[in-house]
Amino acid sequence: MAETTQMFSDVLKQYNISAGDFEISPIGSGYIHQTYLLNGVQKLVLQRVNKKVFKEPDVIASNLEIASTHLARSHPEYLFLTAVPTATGEQMARDDEGFPWRIFPYFENTYTVDKVDSITQAFSAAAEFARLTRYLADVPVQLFKPTIERFHDLTWRFEQFEEALVNGMAERKESAAEVIDSARRYQFLARQYRDLIEGGVLKLRVTHNDTKINNILFDASTDKAVTAIDLDTLMPGYFIYDIGDMIRTFVSPVDEEEADLDKIIVRPEIYSAIVDGYLSQMGDYLSAAEKQQIPFSGMMMTYIMALRMLTDYLNGDVYYKIRYEGQNLRRAKNQFRLLDALKDFTGGR
Repeated sequence: MAETTQMFSDVLKQYNISAGDFEISPIGSGYIHQTYLLNGVQKLVLQRVNKKVFKEPDVIASNLEIASTHLARSHPEYLFLTAVPTATGEQMARDDEGFPWRIFPYFENTYTVDKVDSITQAFSAAAEFARLTRYLADVPVQLFKPTIERFHDLTWRFEQFEEALVNGMAERKESAAEVIDSARRYQFLARQYRDLIEGGVLKLRVTHNDTKINNILFDASTDKAVTAIDLDTLMPGYFIYDIGDMIRTFVSPVDEEEADLDKIIVRPEIYSAIVDGYLSQMGDYLSAAEKQQIPFSGMMMTYIMALRMLTDYLNGDVYYKIRYEGQNLRRAKNQFRLLDALKDFTGGR
């Protein structure tokens, strides 16, 4: 713990903050970053950015600065979460290992959840993610750069899966044989995705790209969404990424860690709330052809995550944090079961 204490102290000094003034404890349930609550006279959120995932963290800072400037000018009422600058005016500090760190304000009377429990939550969160994209519609999308290259590019993710079938761990390919068969069975989604992109059906916009429910702050008094957070993936994308990942992560009553596959179902009322909430903000901005892809979006985003989890398992768990061996395989099985459920629910569209 001494090294950890020293690490916190060295990082916080760059903000002219003393680590001794705070109780520091882990918060959040994300797979990628390490996030901590600084609890003292004031509360702050401290986060270490995973530089192995975000290889160009300065791009994150640039994208957020562009978004913040536009929103402050065009939508000053919008609560956009921006990092506290260091003592020298930088958006990120660096530790001795070169990892970037950021401090965010802590908003009192707000909360996050890890699971969608109501129609109201689903509608409000979907509307909030859509509102962010709508408010940034006037910014030239080319000003924003990818923070992770080809993040939701299903064509590329399927290619990575195929590479893992060749170069992955032999014993894991054997243990994942049934899941590999599922991945091949849904290959048609990759072809459909490629056709949509090459056909110009989808418009490139600034999207959140990580629309899990725990990336929404809710007001503790009203239970309504306040703002979207975890904006590292705010970058050019297609609307199917955002609404599709909400469908993937909202509609089942259990999350992607659930081992009992019989518990994985599609809740129709939550599905409808997502679509209604998103269209309440973006309905006038989407073409008729884009709206027709909403059923595909949920299947596509579930498939891409199933592929990524399976690929990581075959490659030896090099990307996602795991607590036990086989966790990524369990996650992949979970997602393929959800994909089956979505296919049945939407008629495979």
